[in-house]
Amino acid sequence: MKKLVAIGWAVFTLGATGLVHAHDAKPAQYGGAVQTASDLQFELVNKDGKPALYVDDHDTKKSVGGAKGKLTVLSGTTKTETALTPGSGNVLVANDPVPLPPGAKAVATVTFADGKTVTVRFAIK
Repeated sequence: MKKLVAIGWAVFTLGATGLVHAHDAKPAQYGGAVQTASDLQFELVNKDGKPALYVDDHDTKKSVGGAKGKLTVLSGTTKTETALTPGSGNVLVANDPVPLPPGAKAVATVTFADGKTVTVRFAIK
């Protein structure tokens, strides 16, 4: 009986490890820094000199129509903030040019059209 319980526990443990990795961040699709928050994947990219934040929901581009947000970038002792507004499709774009130098930390707060607010943190490499 003890062997049966041990085998059952081992099978359960091996099966459960797949569930733990189900919501890991996928590789960058747009060439930026990737993080997950609230079951969504966010990718922060420097696009044409301005930060852009792409949002995906389980391999599906999440519409950001009606969303708004704020991006704060900390680089050394410099703190820069800018508003994020919907671009086309699944991207929020910064209103102002904000550099994203290596070593900087960034925090994006996004409020979607349904009222859900998500905060995501990035370390720029």
